[in-house]
Amino acid sequence: MSGKTAKDLLLLDFYGNLLTDRMRGIMELYLFEDLSLSEIAETCDISRQGVHDTIKRGKAQLEEYESRLGLIEMFDKQKDLARRAIEKLDMQDTKEARRLLVELTDEL
Repeated sequence: MSGKTAKDLLLLDFYGNLLTDRMRGIMELYLFEDLSLSEIAETCDISRQGVHDTIKRGKAQLEEYESRLGLIEMFDKQKDLARRAIEKLDMQDTKEARRLLVELTDEL
């Protein structure tokens, strides 16, 4: 199983409620609380292998949701438009900043 990444955290933030309560709980313990597989196994009264398999399945489901819905991709694009608009405002280029903000609001 690959390590924890910022993308894993975003995926769980965006799509965690689509997982079962148990799977989401285990994923939260692993990603947000930074518990080891053994600590999660003890807390949830399941085997370490069971925790590993649940996390692996959870990550796969979260990735599938993103590939179908693309919410994180949209979020990143909107964040980039806002960042670029701020840069243009800092440079006193209000016309381009306005264009970027219009594009951003069209995305929403």
